[in-house]
Amino acid sequence: SLSACPGRPPTLHIVPCSDYVCCHISMAVRLIPAIPLGDALYLTALLPEGAQAPPAPEALWSLNASRQEQRLLSWLKEQAPASSCHLKCLQILKGLRDLRGQGLEEPFCSQWGRVLSSYVLKTALFSLLLQGPLEAWDERFLVERLEDLVLYLRDCLRKQVLMHFFLGNSGLPEAVVLPRFLKEATPVNLLAAFDGPTLDLVAFQLISTWIQAPHVIRMYSSPRYLRPVPVP
Repeated sequence: SLSACPGRPPTLHIVPCSDYVCCHISMAVRLIPAIPLGDALYLTALLPEGAQAPPAPEALWSLNASRQEQRLLSWLKEQAPASSCHLKCLQILKGLRDLRGQGLEEPFCSQWGRVLSSYVLKTALFSLLLQGPLEAWDERFLVERLEDLVLYLRDCLRKQVLMHFFLGNSGLPEAVVLPRFLKEATPVNLLAAFDGPTLDLVAFQLISTWIQAPHVIRMYSSPRYLRPVPVP
């Protein structure tokens, strides 16, 4: 069956046949319009934030570069230490974001989630990783690298600038092959849609959340890597 409601993509509900006794698994699949650009690149439709806040005409589509991200991750796996903690840092940072989000009230709760979207966090991580050295991301230094990532993201929020990782980025490793139109594209600031006061407040709350990081880190990491978290 297919269901739809305003502000959300249509959802296809797949259920087993009533006379099929071996499988009772059902699933829901969101249907998002996408335009193929070649080389596993797609333009995917942006979802509106609500009936009162439709997206700007120039921001109706986003770039899906999953294949290019996989190439980058494969390159990082080859270059970084076998025990690299970069993916764990991303996972923990998402946990910190969600932890703080549970205690925020609207409308800031929604702004917090949109500013610190998973794509923004991932972009900050990729950008910081390429500043090197990758040897510094060994799991022994997990807390130090997580702190670096939080402070890097805070600085981006204060400066109101975090550039799209693939559009117009001339600093990518050669192993990450991009189509020419992506290399020559105009760089895009992922934070341009948000006003300064909102970004400043998110930056403040991010540092406040970082003070609570040991609670989240204990869910993901070995206790031997923990140390008191300083207040930046």
